[in-house]
Amino acid sequence: MKVAIVGGGPAGLYFAILLKKSRPDSDIAVYERNKPDDTFGFGVVFSDETLDTFESWDKESYERITEEFAYWDDIEINYKGEKHRIGGNGFCGCSRVALLKILYERARDLGIPLHFEHEVEPTTDFSDHDLVLLADGVNSRFREHFVDHFKPHVDLRPNKFAWMGSTKPLDAFTFAFEETEWGIFIAHAYQYEEGRSTWIFETDDETWEKAGLAEFDEQQSADFCAKIFAKHLDGYPVLTNRSMWRNFPMIRNERWVKDNMVLLGDAKSTAHYSIGSGTKLAMEDAIALFEAVEAAPDIPSALKLFESGRREGVEKIQHAADVSLVWFEHVARFWDYDPVQFSFGLMTRSKAITYDNLRMRAPEFVDAADRMFAEKVRLKGFDVDIDDPATPAFQPFKLRDMELKNRLVMSPMCMYSATDGVPNDFHLVHYGTRVMGGAGLIFTEMTCVAPDARITPGCTGLWNDEQEAAWKRVVEFVRGHSNAKFCLQLGHAGRKGATKLMWEGMDRPLDEGAWPVVSASPIAYYPESQVPQELTRADMDRIRDQFVAAVERADRLGFDMIELHCAHGYLLASFLSPLTNTRTDEFGGSVENRLRFPLEVFSAMRAAWPKHKPMSVRVSATDWAEGGLSDEDSVAIAEAFGQAGVDLVDVSTGQTVNWSAPIYGRMFQTPYSDQIRNEAQVSTMCVGNITSADQANTILVAGRADLVAIGRPHLVDPFFAANAAAWYGEPYLQTVPQYEPGFDQLARNSARDRMDLEELRIKARPKTRAPSVEEKQKQQKPSFIQAAE
Repeated sequence: MKVAIVGGGPAGLYFAILLKKSRPDSDIAVYERNKPDDTFGFGVVFSDETLDTFESWDKESYERITEEFAYWDDIEINYKGEKHRIGGNGFCGCSRVALLKILYERARDLGIPLHFEHEVEPTTDFSDHDLVLLADGVNSRFREHFVDHFKPHVDLRPNKFAWMGSTKPLDAFTFAFEETEWGIFIAHAYQYEEGRSTWIFETDDETWEKAGLAEFDEQQSADFCAKIFAKHLDGYPVLTNRSMWRNFPMIRNERWVKDNMVLLGDAKSTAHYSIGSGTKLAMEDAIALFEAVEAAPDIPSALKLFESGRREGVEKIQHAADVSLVWFEHVARFWDYDPVQFSFGLMTRSKAITYDNLRMRAPEFVDAADRMFAEKVRLKGFDVDIDDPATPAFQPFKLRDMELKNRLVMSPMCMYSATDGVPNDFHLVHYGTRVMGGAGLIFTEMTCVAPDARITPGCTGLWNDEQEAAWKRVVEFVRGHSNAKFCLQLGHAGRKGATKLMWEGMDRPLDEGAWPVVSASPIAYYPESQVPQELTRADMDRIRDQFVAAVERADRLGFDMIELHCAHGYLLASFLSPLTNTRTDEFGGSVENRLRFPLEVFSAMRAAWPKHKPMSVRVSATDWAEGGLSDEDSVAIAEAFGQAGVDLVDVSTGQTVNWSAPIYGRMFQTPYSDQIRNEAQVSTMCVGNITSADQANTILVAGRADLVAIGRPHLVDPFFAANAAAWYGEPYLQTVPQYEPGFDQLARNSARDRMDLEELRIKARPKTRAPSVEEKQKQQKPSFIQAAE
């Protein structure tokens, strides 16, 4: 097999090593444009898990790497005069130059020729080669030459960073945050060999401009950073190596393969330095490509297998990196946080670490986080235990006079099971079962305010006496058999009305029996959907009054709370989004104008609803579509509702237009709740692929939401909250004495199951390279929390 590798970085070198070991007769050549010692940056980072991988694939290079590395188990966070050390992380730093030399030597030992200072042109004819690896880095000339084929997307992130170094010794991966007259600066630092550490300095573009860094050369920038982080550097110098300020490029490619050529490493995809995965990603690319070559019958099949099999793993790492880097871009959002909460948010920023596994790593730190959370609850007027606090998800919460026993919520979910808007036995059993399940708050499905406000013929309504009587039966059961609070969600389908039941074709128009639909503007949802009538002022008056009439019925029924649905492309959401509102009157154009009618409806409802009872509003914080709602729009919308008297913003996303492109994942909508809560300064409830109480605890402690809504898990497990309470050793908070014996047994079993699971997770951890107990005893171990010097 004849192979050319363009680029002498870790990705290409590692693939060459693996292939030559397996196929000694392979003709492999590596071409690198730079000299052997030319390298950008200082150190690279690997986790214990990554080192395990290297050990299994090439023990010789693994052993050389472990001879060179600096190992640490702790992450240290320096913020506002406090240091928090969090253990159990298992990382090592290695000099990038040393890593390359190890791989160079290993390649030469195997007989692989390395051609330095050799520029390979993208026009080179490689037709006589079986395989060509394009591993020529972030600024890949090959990728740009074949741009129409690979279709790269390069997202230059707004923060500025400079990669520098120091002789300062470090025994932990260190984050340091410093506020200056210009703004906030961040340092990401770790030791990679004796007497050498990497220091990556980062700040937002506005701060960078104000500080005048655009005019500084490398040394001036180093001197500037040394001054800002002087107390962390302890007099050690800041070193440079092509350490210019720049923006991080998040690189993705629609295609990875062209003929016999394949992109690898940074040429193919990048991952932000805040999760330390760039070199790991590149070398794991090499492993995946080698596996594909070994498994497939020919190179075209291997390249196809590599791209299809590797893409998901790469995209998961990139998604984690995206979420992580956004946290640093918006660090000012959390600047007023308690140091424990700030540190918890930093540790859990990428969603890879959660409340439960952080407790396994650093139980003392999570205990401190629990106490911090309980103290905040006590400041709200609750008499809660501070010394032995309840798990965060089981701390109380209050909206006006409504007190919730815990922060777990059953999200509003349409059941499409009513007849003429009348709830029936299905709804009695559905809501009745779930209110006994332990959640602090239960939402109804979207209940419509008029016959022509329904999404489907199966939607519930509250516009006549028959419906009110049927809802009374449900509400009375809830009151008699639960202490959960009950919220009625009211909405109007708008242009997404007159559609089929979900399981018959979600949002698709009815074949027969459709009613006329209305919207902010006459834009159909699907091409085959009805074109809605644009609302007139008279229509607005009528619909506003329908909402008020439903609120009055809800008050008679005894609901604890009302939510106004202004999300998912329904009528009021169609006013908020510029994609569905093209009006030229006072209800269109600016976000203030687009808000006008939804705020009018909300204000009228608020006036009709008792002052002591809370109201929430559900919003789509993004349309997931170009030209849709901006982050600034969403914050402005939340602020406006807050000023109008809303007590809680229920933060959802999307479903505004049929061509939206959501980026799904665990807790994928949480960042929008985070932004609205901390920038608009309103209480929020988050929702969206949140499937465990562990995730709920993570969100709450990090200050990303005040309540956590669980949707689909509640459909298959009505006792989701009770199971969570048993898992964490919390009491069953519902007043259902008939079920107490079952809960007692569940609690006993859960305690054993949790111990067993934690033991299994500990056994499954990667092999640690941490110093021995004797070695640790020789070192002075810092205390858990110290006052910064």
